Amino acid sequence: MHQEQAAEQERLDTVVQKIDQQLLEAREAYAKAHSETRAVESNYIANTSINTVEIDDAMETNAEIQQQRNIVARVTETENIMAKTVDTLTMLRPNPYFGRVDIVEDNLPETLYIGLASLQDDQGDFLIYDWRAPISGVYYNGTLGKVSYPTPNGEQIVDLKKKRQFVISDAKITNMFDTNETVGDEMLQFALGQQNDEVMRNIVATIQKEQNQIIRDTTSDLLVVQGVAGSGKTSAILQRIAFLLFHAREALNSDQIVLFSPNRLFSSYIADVLPSLGERNMRQVTLAEFFSARLQGLTVQTLFDRYEQEQQMIGQASQNIREVLESADIVKFIQNYVDQIRTDELHFVDIYYEDKVFFSAEELANYMATLSVNYSMRERVDMVQKHFLQVLTDRIDRLQDADWVLEELDNLTDQEYQELLGDEDIEETMAAENVDDVISLVAKRYLTKHWQVIDDALYNSFFLDIYEQYVAFLTYMGEQDIDHRDWWEIKRDRFARQLEYHRIDLEDAAPLLFLRDALTGGGTNQAMSYVFVDEMQDYALSQLLYLKHAFPRAKFTVLGDSEQALFRAVETPQALLNKYAQAFVAKRPTLIKLNKAYRSTQEIMNFAKALLPDGEDIMTFTRHGEKPNLIQTTTNDVSTVLTNEVTRLRQKFQTVAILTKTATQSIKVVDALRNYPETVQLLHATDRSRMANVLVMPIYLAKGLEFDAVIGYDVSQENYPDDQATGLLYTLASRAMHALSLVSVGRVSGLITRVNDTLEK
Repeated sequence: MHQEQAAEQERLDTVVQKIDQQLLEAREAYAKAHSETRAVESNYIANTSINTVEIDDAMETNAEIQQQRNIVARVTETENIMAKTVDTLTMLRPNPYFGRVDIVEDNLPETLYIGLASLQDDQGDFLIYDWRAPISGVYYNGTLGKVSYPTPNGEQIVDLKKKRQFVISDAKITNMFDTNETVGDEMLQFALGQQNDEVMRNIVATIQKEQNQIIRDTTSDLLVVQGVAGSGKTSAILQRIAFLLFHAREALNSDQIVLFSPNRLFSSYIADVLPSLGERNMRQVTLAEFFSARLQGLTVQTLFDRYEQEQQMIGQASQNIREVLESADIVKFIQNYVDQIRTDELHFVDIYYEDKVFFSAEELANYMATLSVNYSMRERVDMVQKHFLQVLTDRIDRLQDADWVLEELDNLTDQEYQELLGDEDIEETMAAENVDDVISLVAKRYLTKHWQVIDDALYNSFFLDIYEQYVAFLTYMGEQDIDHRDWWEIKRDRFARQLEYHRIDLEDAAPLLFLRDALTGGGTNQAMSYVFVDEMQDYALSQLLYLKHAFPRAKFTVLGDSEQALFRAVETPQALLNKYAQAFVAKRPTLIKLNKAYRSTQEIMNFAKALLPDGEDIMTFTRHGEKPNLIQTTTNDVSTVLTNEVTRLRQKFQTVAILTKTATQSIKVVDALRNYPETVQLLHATDRSRMANVLVMPIYLAKGLEFDAVIGYDVSQENYPDDQATGLLYTLASRAMHALSLVSVGRVSGLITRVNDTLEK
C-alpha cells in the first residue's frame, strides 16, 4: 500500500500543479475583467447626462444610456464568472478530491477521481469529477460489481472494480483506504472523531447510501426524511440543495430555494456549508419570521416563546381551541366562513396618503354594495380592487398636465429625470412626436411614483381590515361550536388584546393568513421551486399547509425526528408521511428513514436509545467513549458541581454545552458559573452565533446543533416528571458527540433511573 500511496501522491502533485497554473491564469483574467468593469462604469457615469430640451437630443441620449447599460451588464457578468473560477480553484487546491473509482464501461477501463468541483486539463479531459455529476453516484451508491448511474439515454451499467477514499490535507495524502462500502468505517471513524466546529462542515466525503438517496432525488414532489438524532439528515439536505443547483443550473438559482430553520442560531451554524461547496446560500427564515413578514407590523409568537409560557401551564380550553386552529380542518372552516359572509359583514379601512384619507372605507364599502351577490366574495373583493386602481389611474391621467405637477418636474435633477424615464419607456419616448408628449409621459410617471403607496395599498388589498375580519371569524366558530362558544369568546378576546400590543399568538398566524388569502386571492409566490422544512415534527399541520399554499409550485422536503417532538405528541414516520401526503395532495410522495446515528459515541446513544419506547430501532455507529456520567447534588452544591464538571470536560474537549429545560434555568446556570475563569455564553432565540467554548442554552435552542461535550442540567424527578419529557431528554443526550454528563438537583428523574445500566457506575 505504501508504493500505491506514493503513486497517488505523485498523481495528486500533478493535479495541484495544474490547479496552480489555472489559478494564476484565472487571477490574471479576473484582474483584467475587474479593471475593464471599473473603466466601463466610469465611462457610463460620464456619458449619461440628460438633454431633454429638444426631442432629437432626448432620443439620442436615451439610446446612449441603453447602450452603456448593456456594456456594463456584459463586463460585470464576465467579472463574476472569473471571480467564481478563482474561488472554485482556491477551494480545490488544499483538498482536490476525496475518492477514486475504477470502472469498466462498454469494455473500456477508466479511473475517476471525485472532488468538490470538476477540473479539466488543457485537452478537456477530467482530472476531477464534481461529486454531483451523475457518474459520481457510482462512488456513493455502489459496492463492487455491477452499478448503474443515470444518463440522458437512461440508466447506464458499469462494473465497479475499485473504490478508494483519501484523507488529504494541504495537498498531502495523510491516509487512504480501499473499501467495498459507500464510505468505509475507517474514513467515518476519522471524520466523526474530530472535535466540534462552530459551524457545520460539508459531508461530501462521507455521504452514506441512504443520504445519497435524499441528495439525488429529483422526482418527489413531497420528500419526507425521518432521521434519528445524529443521522446526518440536515447535512444531507444541504448537500441536496447543492446537488439541485448543480443538476438544474440553467433553470434554478439559490433565490428559488427557501429553508425554514428552527432558529437563527441554527441558520448561522449551517451558513458555511453551501459556500464551501461553491454555491450561494439559499434563503433561510424561521416560521415566526416568515409569518411576521407577511403580517407587517405584527410580531408573531415563536415556538420557543410559547413553550416557555406554557411551563406555567395552559388551560384545557386554550389547548382545545389551539388544536382546532392548528389542524388541517381549519382551511375548510375558513372557506365555509368566507362563502357565507354578507357584503355588510366585510370590514373595510380607510386608505391614507400623507395623513389624509385618499379612499375612505365608506366609499369602498358603498362600491362593494353595488356588486351582484352572484359573484363570490373573492371575485367581489377583486372587482373592488380593480375599480379603485382604475380610479387612481384616471386621476393620474387627469392631473398630468396640472400646474403643480409641471412645477414639480421643473425642479427635477438630471438623475431624477433619468430614473423616472425607465428602460421600458425609451422606445415610447423615441416614438413621441413632440416635447409636450415627452413631458406628459414624464409627468405620468412622476404621479405614478408620487402615489405608489396608494397603488401598493390597493394591490395588496390593504383596504380590508383583516384583523377585524378574523375576530368575526372566531365569533363565527363559536356559533358553529355551541358547546364551546365561551372558549371561542375567550380566544377572540385574547386575540384582540394581543393585537393592541402588535402581537399575535403562533396558532393564529396561519388561519389569519388563510383568511386574508381566501378573501383576496393573494399570498402565493409562484417563483419558489423548492421549500425545505427542518424539525418538521414541531410544525402544526395548518402551518405546513399554509407554506404549501404560499409556494404552490414548489417541491417540498420536510425533515425531522418524530422522537424529538418537544412541543407535540410523537407520531410514527409512516403516519407522518400519510398525513402529509394526504394534506399536500402529493402525487409522488417519498419517505426515507435514516436509522443510523453517527454523531454520538455508542455509549451515549445507548443511553439516548434506552429512553425511547422504540429505541431498539436506532442503529449506532461503532465509535466508543465513556458512558454518560450521572451526578446527584443539592441546591447548595450545584454551583460547585457545575464548575468542576465544566473544568473536567474542558480539559479534554473544545466545546461544552450546558443544556437546560427552560430559559429561566439557563440564567440560573450562568449565575452559578459566574466565577468560572472562562467566558460563559448564554444563548437566546435571537442570537445568531456562538462565540465561547462554554455555552448555556435551553434544549430547544440546541436542536440541530452538536457539541463535543454536553451537561444536562437538573435532570431531577421534579424537572422531568413524566413521559412528556422523554423527547426533551433524548434531544439533550443526542447533542453530545464525545461526552455526556447529567446533573440532578435532588431525586433523579424516573425516566433516567429506569435505564441505569447505560450510565457510568
